Amino acid sequence: MADEGYIPQEVPASEDYAAEQENVLRGHKAAISNPQVSEQAKERSKKVLESMDEPYDPSQASHGTAGEQQQKDPGNVARGLKASISNPGVSEEAKQKAREKLGGLGGE
Repeated sequence: MADEGYIPQEVPASEDYAAEQENVLRGHKAAISNPQVSEQAKERSKKVLESMDEPYDPSQASHGTAGEQQQKDPGNVARGLKASISNPGVSEEAKQKAREKLGGLGGE
């Protein structure tokens, strides 16, 4: 017990840095996709990604798109609508719309 203040690292420093780099890349990709980010910031993020040999293709983005609605699991959609109907915090107007949508799915 020569050095009681020593706490060994569980993850080697090299692996910790790799995870950090991955998060940096994710952050720049998110900035490019975010409509609230300025064009100047988006250009900077694109340059950073290019300098890291990580080109960004918006068509490969993992966030939802308008065409993705057709790919939703009908069971999950029905469960969400049923949850809205039974939620006391949801307005009657919203509950009625949820009932109509649920009826259109063929479930109830």
